[in-house]
Amino acid sequence: MKKDIEIPKVEDVFVAVVQEVHPEYKTQDWNAYIINNKDVDLDTVLIVSRGYSNDKMTPVMRHTIKLLPARSYAKIEFMQNDVLQLNNEFKVTFFEGTQMCDKTYLFRKNTINTNALQTLPLMQLKGVLVK
Repeated sequence: MKKDIEIPKVEDVFVAVVQEVHPEYKTQDWNAYIINNKDVDLDTVLIVSRGYSNDKMTPVMRHTIKLLPARSYAKIEFMQNDVLQLNNEFKVTFFEGTQMCDKTYLFRKNTINTNALQTLPLMQLKGVLVK
């Protein structure tokens, strides 16, 4: 029965968007990252991302990270400037030990900008964070 399924609350796993200088093209690019601020590894991290508004939608992107070690982070994807004007959703599913965990992170439209930058856990960079 549905009522018997325990869905754990996801804590200390974040999605952040960071503005970085592209090493080759010397442009300011926005990149999405997943941050594992837990003391345990995350196995088989599946990320489904999309951008949307009332009249626009991006193709769905799927990403897999086999293992995200404790207290680490990994790049998810590059985000084009046009996509920042949409709601950007990241559905993250992973295993913590034998327990499956799931959380949806949402960056509302136009919230990814230089005015919203804050210090990010583990990364020693500034970015826009969704908890």
